[in-house]
Amino acid sequence: MKVRIETACGEIVVILATQQAPLTVANFVRYVQAGAYTDGAFWRTVVMNPDNQPANDVKIEVIQATCRDDVRKFDAIAMEQTRTTGLAHRDGTISMARFAPDSAQADFFICIGDQPELDQGGRRNPDGWGFAAFGQVVEGMDVVRQIQRQPHHEQRLTPAVVIHQMTIIE
Repeated sequence: MKVRIETACGEIVVILATQQAPLTVANFVRYVQAGAYTDGAFWRTVVMNPDNQPANDVKIEVIQATCRDDVRKFDAIAMEQTRTTGLAHRDGTISMARFAPDSAQADFFICIGDQPELDQGGRRNPDGWGFAAFGQVVEGMDVVRQIQRQPHHEQRLTPAVVIHQMTIIE
């Protein structure tokens, strides 16, 4: 299954790993089908810069998106860890954001460069669970990198990059 993400900076197409991460893909797809990401935004950029990640010993590079503020979020889902799915956080991987294990809802991020510290056993989170990767950018990594380079204050994009629409395209 593929999803087109139309942003103010251009289009990104992701292929979803329906076989490897069925729960995570189903969660993402229900937000897409509900139109929850329309007028949502990429709001966060994490770059290899001491001012951007001062409190983190393990540095990463991602952009993070969320749905519209008025969207009622679905219940959090069980986390499909990378050791179980066989997926890894590589350049262009799409993955669910979360605060604690089994807390992912609507926010997702896209990796810029390989990010093994986000896999299960990685050191980015003290719990070692990593994040739930569930797909891969197949078109538009130039757009992902353009979003990452937008003006920001600390990790917040200023302004956020609007998501005009998300569409399941096959």
